[in-house]
Amino acid sequence: MQQGTLMRKVKSKSWKKQRYFKLQEDCMTIWYQSKRTGKTESAFSISDVETVREGHQSEVLQSVAEEFPPERCFTIVFYGRRGNLDLIAGSAEEAQCWVQGLRQLIEPTSFPLTFAPFSRTWIRDWFQKADKNKDGRMNFKEVQRLLKMMNVDMNEDHALRLFQDADKSESGTLEGEEFVLFYKALTQREEVLSLFQEFSEDGKKLTLLELVDFLQQEQLEDEGTEELAMELIDKYEPSETARARHVLSADGFLMYLCSPEGSIFNPQHRALWQDMSQPLCHYFISSSHNTYLIEDQIRGQSSIEGYIRALKRGCRCLEVDCWDGPNGEPMVYHGHTFTSKIPFREVVSTLGKYAFKVRHPSPGAGGRGWSSVGEDTWELVMLASSSAGSRGTWPWKHGVAQSASLSPTPQELKHKILLKGKKIGRLEDTLDGPGDEVPDVSDDDNGAEAEEERRRAKVRGTQHGSALQKDKESLAQALSDCVIYCKNVPFRGFQEARSHSRPSEISSLSEAKARKLIRDEGNEFVRHNAWQLTRIYPSGMRTDSSNYSPQEMWNVGCQIVALNFQTAGTEMDLCDGLFSQNGCCGYVLKPPFMRDKETLFNPSDPSSREGPSPITLTIQVISGQQLPKVANSKEGAIIDPLVRVEIYGVPADQAHQETKYIENNGFNPRWDETLQFQLHVPELALIRFVVEDYDKTSRNDFVGQFTLAFANIKPGYRHIHLLSKDGTSIPPSSLFVHIRITE
Repeated sequence: MQQGTLMRKVKSKSWKKQRYFKLQEDCMTIWYQSKRTGKTESAFSISDVETVREGHQSEVLQSVAEEFPPERCFTIVFYGRRGNLDLIAGSAEEAQCWVQGLRQLIEPTSFPLTFAPFSRTWIRDWFQKADKNKDGRMNFKEVQRLLKMMNVDMNEDHALRLFQDADKSESGTLEGEEFVLFYKALTQREEVLSLFQEFSEDGKKLTLLELVDFLQQEQLEDEGTEELAMELIDKYEPSETARARHVLSADGFLMYLCSPEGSIFNPQHRALWQDMSQPLCHYFISSSHNTYLIEDQIRGQSSIEGYIRALKRGCRCLEVDCWDGPNGEPMVYHGHTFTSKIPFREVVSTLGKYAFKVRHPSPGAGGRGWSSVGEDTWELVMLASSSAGSRGTWPWKHGVAQSASLSPTPQELKHKILLKGKKIGRLEDTLDGPGDEVPDVSDDDNGAEAEEERRRAKVRGTQHGSALQKDKESLAQALSDCVIYCKNVPFRGFQEARSHSRPSEISSLSEAKARKLIRDEGNEFVRHNAWQLTRIYPSGMRTDSSNYSPQEMWNVGCQIVALNFQTAGTEMDLCDGLFSQNGCCGYVLKPPFMRDKETLFNPSDPSSREGPSPITLTIQVISGQQLPKVANSKEGAIIDPLVRVEIYGVPADQAHQETKYIENNGFNPRWDETLQFQLHVPELALIRFVVEDYDKTSRNDFVGQFTLAFANIKPGYRHIHLLSKDGTSIPPSSLFVHIRITE
């Protein structure tokens, strides 16, 4: 890794400042300083970096593409919503040195930190933070500072005793292996050791049969248990001698409980586990609203980063608002607002790079609001949407059912992109007829929202001069020909749709309109969504890019529930929680009673669901481990954590309960409290675990959360690996719980 490298930091075409970039000796931190003043401008941790992109893969670097070749350019992408860092190196060799070096540093180890209680990388990180004078040793004063940094409020005498026990050299300082010993003593898990000894006859090891007993009795593993026990010993037992004897030590037992196999999330459901040969309307589909926006709806920035982030998050339905720009070049932005603009060509190029790259191969995204564009531009769409080896051809030319009475399946549409839009050619579909976004404004729609929806209905672009009318018609017909399975139609009631609509058609509804239908015609809504796609979009009043609850829309089977992906919060936690299963492909199969066109199910009446009686979910919240500090908290502040469990589902299942708070202990709090819930429709339930810092004078502060569908829960003793407000992991922060499910 090159150190002290002079590079250009780029914010815009006109803002390019030279900065010295240097990797610090801990190999965990990069700082950069001004060339002119020599003053350190900023620093960031390697752990904050998600990925590094080479070349002109941002709007900023694309704007200087004529000035600087792609070989010298790269972008550092951070987790969460922190802005990217666009850099131009002095040479292609320097750029490669940084790109490859950064990738090696952020590359996950063979044993991820999240699952390794005694990861040496993690221990080294803490050591570097606390070693104030950087002499490679740690005195007791530095250890006390370390405890504060780690959210530990420990009795000084106890801390000194741990320090002295680890100081084998009796030098008054800890170094190397001594600090590892101190850290292991600090992270001793009494609750796990007690559980281990409950199944161990000698209290020192679990034999193969004892481990089988634990897996069967507590973890409720019922198939191939002995083979599973052997696999766990081979995978997580650190001692070669113990592995050879087929026994599991206390350290190995803890390793297992912190691993994917010990997670609350069923590891088999992380992979693609559902039937993907059902019609599209039988799936919930991860969907975004105004995908190009990364801020608010009025003055926010439009960016291809919005598409990249959404696709990497598993989103499968993207939105493109396309308007005529200078010289007839289509531009993407939020029309009639002050949001910035990006060329449509760049959006298409981005989709081509990322649509099928990150997540499990699956059908592509639909868009709406397209203006008339040139044939060369649509050729790009064709290339982006075609499968490998079939470039330049359209999705429906590859063995997909062509009858309009049939709905294609995700399996048939792998590596394809569907366009959602108007389709002309029939008498009712004239070129200038109403689009799908012309609202059925309900009584509870206020005037401002109605006006916003009328504005959205005009996204068709404008041609200048009557001489262009023929070209306009020709291009619009070409665009219409691209719309096969997602033809926009206005919604005029469920009876009208059942009589005249087709499975290949789709209607869009505002959140207010959808709520009124849920309230007045819940069962009809569920039946409608069993055979036709429905898209829900946010109120025009949500100018701050806030979100509505997607759960109430999923409760009636709405497939395309569009959210503002740029806004963190409970709503996006629910979205991530639902779609984190099934290979993160962005498609989740609806329950059987929501795929039947004659279903009697109504979410407001749980008894209408045919199936087993309600189940009881019992959650014992045992402990927490290394919970993060609250952002921007005072130095030395220790959190007072509590755990709240929230249930989202049909109205009868909505509930929440919480534990007491633990004073001044974010490192290893113990709650040992039991919470119990009754679920009438578990197939639709999402469970959200939230950790907060209790504050008696004001609102509690968010610490971390984890959300998953009830169907993905593994019973038994399980760890819950917490996520940040942005949905990124915060290792090694976790909760330890015991789960029971009974009828």
